[in-house]
Amino acid sequence: MRWFLLIFLLLGLSISAQNTVSWEEGMDSPIANLKQVEWMTGHWKGEAFGGITEEIWSPPLGGSMMFSFKLVVEGSINFYELGHIKEVDGTLLFQLKHFDGDLGGWEEKDETVDFKLVKIEDDKVYFDDFTLERVSDQEVNLYVVIGNEDGTQEEVQFNYKRQ
Repeated sequence: MRWFLLIFLLLGLSISAQNTVSWEEGMDSPIANLKQVEWMTGHWKGEAFGGITEEIWSPPLGGSMMFSFKLVVEGSINFYELGHIKEVDGTLLFQLKHFDGDLGGWEEKDETVDFKLVKIEDDKVYFDDFTLERVSDQEVNLYVVIGNEDGTQEEVQFNYKRQ
């Protein structure tokens, strides 16, 4: 009986911690525009991966919202991300590229990491394994599924406060 209860509790915790949704073959992205994610505009700071994280999001312009991400660990740049959310065919696409501290690119020159829009709510935008959540005008959460070295995947939360 104890094992059953323990498994039930662990399963319940893992389900309640799930804040991302995966894109499945055959899905269509919902109709959406940048006005629905404009609340991300601003300068945000938080902590993750043993360091300080910073994101800066521009307001919509030219059909996209541009962002930069920086992770600083022990006073040194660990990596950057540059990207955007852009309007494509009546919906939204989230794209980014990674760079090391010296701006050496991780992806090939013409490649991006793309996240298709799965669903959108007033305060949550669900891209494929990447969710943006407005907690308040001064706080947001980002959730992303990342791969571990052992081949497993986990959902990581980034909590940011407006600067």
